[in-house]
Amino acid sequence: MNIPKYKLKEFIISNSIAWVLGLIWLIPFLGVLMASIRPYREIVSGWWHFSPFTITLKNFVGAFNHPMFPISEGLRNSLIIAIPSTITPLLVAALAAYAFARYSFPIKNYLFVFIVFLMALPQQMTIVPLYFLLRNFHLLNKFQGLILVHSAWGLAWIIFFMRNYFSMLPTDVEEAARIDGASDFKIFYKIVLPMALPGLISAAILQFTWVWSDFFLALVFLQNPEKYVATQRLPLLRGQYFVDWGILTAASIMVMLVPLLVYTLFQKYYISGMIGWSTEK
Repeated sequence: MNIPKYKLKEFIISNSIAWVLGLIWLIPFLGVLMASIRPYREIVSGWWHFSPFTITLKNFVGAFNHPMFPISEGLRNSLIIAIPSTITPLLVAALAAYAFARYSFPIKNYLFVFIVFLMALPQQMTIVPLYFLLRNFHLLNKFQGLILVHSAWGLAWIIFFMRNYFSMLPTDVEEAARIDGASDFKIFYKIVLPMALPGLISAAILQFTWVWSDFFLALVFLQNPEKYVATQRLPLLRGQYFVDWGILTAASIMVMLVPLLVYTLFQKYYISGMIGWSTEK
């Protein structure tokens, strides 16, 4: 089939623009990458100078085992917080979202509007009462306190996201199981959850990424340097009198790789969850 000339021209122009924008977007990352894998003496006059060009992993080793603020401990602390802060709200929100999608109860619509309103609430408006609340419950400067805050903060948008996803799932299988005598809870975890797996993984990836990238809440609620997460340790690697850009950029790449790896591993489910369909096996 011959492609009309005007469509071919539009295709070439749109792809050219996309490639140019992609390359422009990659330029800052290339600078960070070059600074992380090359000695400081080679990038001091600009990372775009490639004579000489020496590749080394010394910066990554130095950032991972930093004498004062090793990024390895920050990565560990971030995982300790991010994993439960993803699983906990996902389980609770899935139950609530299924109730909103399938059942009718008083003030259902008003309650859902209230949940949508909570999504627009800025973190800065709640930080002071949250600080005193955690202090009163002796959860300040503890991982458990920050996990509870992240879990509570993620509930609203995950309920909204999963409610819309559950509403798009067919109800025929659920009705057949209910006729066979299956309880509502058994229908939920044996039929609905497997069908909603792409949506659950999409919500989990987004929640994990947001918790992993958090700096503001961790800065307020974690005051012990030993408990600093990865995003808190990055600024501390700058040094007081000298900025070692190799160490700083290497640590930044290591922090960036974790959510990128999670997205790469679950890319198939993430894309299908975001476009709102599921496949039957």
